[in-house]
Amino acid sequence: MSKRHSQKYKIDRRMGENVWGRPKSPLNTRAYGPGQHGQRRKGKLSDFGVQLRAKQKLKGYYGSITEKAFKRVYAEAARRKGDTGENLIGILESRLDAIVYRAKFVPTVFAARQFVNHGHVLVNGKRVNIPSYNCQPGDVIELREKSKQLAIVLEATQLAERDVPDYVDADHNKMTATYVRVPALSDVPYPVQMEPNLVVEFYSR
Repeated sequence: MSKRHSQKYKIDRRMGENVWGRPKSPLNTRAYGPGQHGQRRKGKLSDFGVQLRAKQKLKGYYGSITEKAFKRVYAEAARRKGDTGENLIGILESRLDAIVYRAKFVPTVFAARQFVNHGHVLVNGKRVNIPSYNCQPGDVIELREKSKQLAIVLEATQLAERDVPDYVDADHNKMTATYVRVPALSDVPYPVQMEPNLVVEFYSR
């Protein structure tokens, strides 16, 4: 069940950035925060505020991830060898709902979560309805036969506003995608600058 109580486009306006790069974002016409005082909120952020905003932006980008779940992702990233910030991005991009979104089977990350929840997706031939399911390189993600002709899928594959990244090999004729490798931060096509190093600093306080 979704724990996101605010409208998704309010996240854009609160962050002051078009987080998903969507052409319908109100930030394209109203480049200020939500609420009656939104245009006057121009205060300088403290170091904590900068770190908090970086965390909220990254967490918000992946849809309805709760704070508790996001902290678990961070803990796993910190436990692994290597750069914690890079590990964090790798784990988030290995989520099943993220791969469904990257493969352009659905138009938004929020739709991807719901799509997986409703049982439309198979991983290596088996139905998986857990959006946070951790995919491994080589895993084949495909849509159930009954789901391949859904209007939301056919419309998403035609979207010109984003491309499929090279760490996901998608075939829109067969509606399958192979997770090729775990990406680095520089590989991920974020519409805005993400700063996982600030997220690490936030949780390391």
